[in-house]
Amino acid sequence: MKIVTTIADVRAAVKAWRQAGETVGFVPTMGFLHEGHASLISRAVAENDHVVVSTFVNPTQFGPTEDLDAYPRDEARDAALCESIGADLMFRPDPAEMYDNPKVSVVVKDMNEHLCGLSRPIHFHGVCTVVTKLFNIVTPDTAYFGEKDAQQLAIIRKMVADLNMPLKIVGCPIVREADGLAKSSRNTYLSPAEREAALCLSRSIFYGRDHIAVGMAAKELETAMEDIIVKEPLAKIEYVKVVDALTMDDVTIIDRPVLVAMAVYIGKTRLIDNFSFDPNVSKQ
Repeated sequence: MKIVTTIADVRAAVKAWRQAGETVGFVPTMGFLHEGHASLISRAVAENDHVVVSTFVNPTQFGPTEDLDAYPRDEARDAALCESIGADLMFRPDPAEMYDNPKVSVVVKDMNEHLCGLSRPIHFHGVCTVVTKLFNIVTPDTAYFGEKDAQQLAIIRKMVADLNMPLKIVGCPIVREADGLAKSSRNTYLSPAEREAALCLSRSIFYGRDHIAVGMAAKELETAMEDIIVKEPLAKIEYVKVVDALTMDDVTIIDRPVLVAMAVYIGKTRLIDNFSFDPNVSKQ
């Protein structure tokens, strides 16, 4: 595996693969890779001739009070993991390589004004801008994203469709710890007591997944899931919401494909989790 830091080096590598008629898969990340990222890279390796992994902590998606400087980093471990799975190229740029007096941003209207977008108003603007830039640099056939960031995945799919980007977006299932906690780079922020407390998220998710039903009032499910979380003294709910899986709009009755998503603070650490439900699939 080759590690590069410049856009020119990425383009040179991809150009050679294209000239050989080979396919390119891409996994964009912010580094500090865990088993969830590994599952994306493994699928990309299985489905493409070559795989590029980017590890870029994107400053434009962090608000002024968020944890940009504290975001965990481990470049050596990231490189070892990517190489062990079979990635061909790691793109590890500095912010100055990605942003030079920028004047353009990419915004997907409406969809970013729900769920995480309410408390992080610039977040998805930064995500869409950097992902667009990365797609233009890597020009992949297929890009892979985790379903844990379900709102991000829905927004990126809409962005790709609206801008006629010539690539396929693949969502990959959430990877969980043995006790149910969704894998996240931010889990490293948790103390042992907070790590135990964080299991209230997955308990709530599993309850919701077991009890959701066609025709059910969304508020009924939201309240039942919230009741599980509030029993944990270290937990503070930001939201537990049932939304339309495509638009992210609120729903009142579960009568269409929905995303059931939550954001919860455990101490000072903000964690997210979710599951999807499609009434049409459930009837099969």
